[in-house]
Amino acid sequence: MNDESGFHADRTQEITLRATAQPVPPQHGGAEVVEAAAYRGDTVFEREVIEKLAGAAARSVPGVAELGGDVARFFNAVLDKVGLDEVGDARRGVTAKVDGIDVDLTVVLCLRAGEVVAEVTKEVRSRVIEAVEKYGVHVNNCTVKVDDILMS
Repeated sequence: MNDESGFHADRTQEITLRATAQPVPPQHGGAEVVEAAAYRGDTVFEREVIEKLAGAAARSVPGVAELGGDVARFFNAVLDKVGLDEVGDARRGVTAKVDGIDVDLTVVLCLRAGEVVAEVTKEVRSRVIEAVEKYGVHVNNCTVKVDDILMS
């Protein structure tokens, strides 16, 4: 159940996509019925889904060593040591603020030493926006924060 702020009772944000085309009157059988059914409802993405998409896109950029700030990477290292190496990895380093289908993203990353910061962050921003907008939402802003440089 959502309150007025768009949060579920468990405080997770969601994105609701509404079809903008007019419904096609149902016909008996065939593609017309399928097309008409496509416009009878909403598609809802949880905030976490958008963060996972953005995280995967950011990790794919050469020069990105890791995602997340110092604290997130520290806790991830601890989880890795106790055998929980997949916990939290998909969304780590990415936060999304959602207002309907409009999204503001923040990506926090650690670069590899020797990379040109402006080139890597530009590519991260580009890939993240492209990956997220493929799913029908609009990215208003994508802030890329460089938290650290990996020296190895």
